Amino acid sequence: MKDILQQLEDRRAEARLGGGEKRIAAQHAKGKLTARERLELLLDEGSFEEFDMFKAHRCTDFDMQDSRPAGDGVITGWGTVNGRMVYVFSQDFTVFGGSLSETHAEKICKIMDMAVQNGAPVIGLNDSGGARIQEGVASLAGYADVFQRNIMASGVVPQISVIMGPCAGGAVYSPAMTDFIFMVRDTSYMFVTGPDVVKTVTNEIVTAEELGGASTHTRKSSVADGAFEDDVEAMMEVRRLIDFLPASNREKPPVRPFFDDPARLERSLDTLIPDNPNQPYDMKELILKVADEGDFYEIQQDFAKNIITGFIRLEGSTVGVVANQPMVLAGCLDIDSSRKAARFVRFCDAFEIPILTFVDVPGFLPGTGQEYGGVIKHGAKLLFAYGEATVPKVTVITRKAYGGAYDVMASKHLRGDFNYAWPTAEIAVMGAKGAVEILYRSELGDAEKIAQRTKDYEDRFANPFVAAEKGFIDEVIQPHSTRRRVARAFASLRGKKLQNPWKKHDNIPL
Repeated sequence: MKDILQQLEDRRAEARLGGGEKRIAAQHAKGKLTARERLELLLDEGSFEEFDMFKAHRCTDFDMQDSRPAGDGVITGWGTVNGRMVYVFSQDFTVFGGSLSETHAEKICKIMDMAVQNGAPVIGLNDSGGARIQEGVASLAGYADVFQRNIMASGVVPQISVIMGPCAGGAVYSPAMTDFIFMVRDTSYMFVTGPDVVKTVTNEIVTAEELGGASTHTRKSSVADGAFEDDVEAMMEVRRLIDFLPASNREKPPVRPFFDDPARLERSLDTLIPDNPNQPYDMKELILKVADEGDFYEIQQDFAKNIITGFIRLEGSTVGVVANQPMVLAGCLDIDSSRKAARFVRFCDAFEIPILTFVDVPGFLPGTGQEYGGVIKHGAKLLFAYGEATVPKVTVITRKAYGGAYDVMASKHLRGDFNYAWPTAEIAVMGAKGAVEILYRSELGDAEKIAQRTKDYEDRFANPFVAAEKGFIDEVIQPHSTRRRVARAFASLRGKKLQNPWKKHDNIPL
């Protein structure tokens, strides 16, 4: 009996070594952790339960039968993050460069099926050279099997991808279908075709970092939601994100203890809005002062900075925040900000996370670049996302809410539950200057008259009371009481039940 037990331990020890000491050292030399070290950081100590530790590939072409390492380049199983169950897979670059084979894919599919069945998030740690060439179409079939699982799991359980090394070719499409993608600076990259192929086909000379590095995907393409300095920070931040998310669409988001008075008043907010209507201010200050303990987990921080998206807690419960940022492009909506916010709103709605919207929007960004790029369709995505969402929606208009952008930003007309405005709010079709130039075109030569007309328009419309008189604003609130009013609003909406008409699925303007 002892011999058998020792044999098991020996085989486990061999499996844990992956590609061997030499390759582990090479991984460390690149500033990367091994697949197992990453899981140790991500999961609670001692919580990991591994599946398929001894699974090996079945390929016999190109003398592959002579090398059949246990685990086949991916570690799969489940564990806990702060006591809450998650399913994980971690690709092992020390085994065949982490390349995906038929059996490697089977291991990933197994834990994804279990995650959907048992209602727990899936976290994928990607570090792979792509499809295993020796297996040909079998590895491509493996990718497609994983893709199908991503699609079926979408909106059922949260899916998080962390790119911790190369991710190229077909491999990129699995992360692309997950809810959040994070990258590690300087050691990870994603692209459909690599620099060599790009050079051959288009004659462009580009490095892997320029083509698909973390800064490219967080700032330019919006493929990634965030980038971290190293593997350790990436694992810590994923743990922090998981704390905000429900286990599945069958459960409410987690509620955790909080040490912040829901009725806390913030007098400094009374002076947040500058006297000059064209002067910007930082909307993040408002978000931090409303959130429990000033804790805000921002999503896509480096892309489309004219809109802010992320998670806070109110009375210990997760709330998604969407807010215009006057510091960038005056807070205008454009193609990029509409796409960014629409996807975030749809995620929140899929997982029953209430949505808080802070509005200071002078309109959509004008220009040929925006129109040629399809701002009409892209702006409609955000409109559609807010309109179809059935979760509790609370909106606070701090300053400008002009034109169609007023409608789009979770207005009462898109089934907003509580629509508040600060006394500084201006809700109108457009700003006073533009309106007067249209309404009194014949008087444009008389500067004195135009100035008086502008003042009259401002007195009439540069306030929230016209909208409040019509019931489009539920209450004009004091800025310092925003946290209390918003917290009470969400508390009153905890029992909200709203269903859209039956349909197979909608046809959002993609």
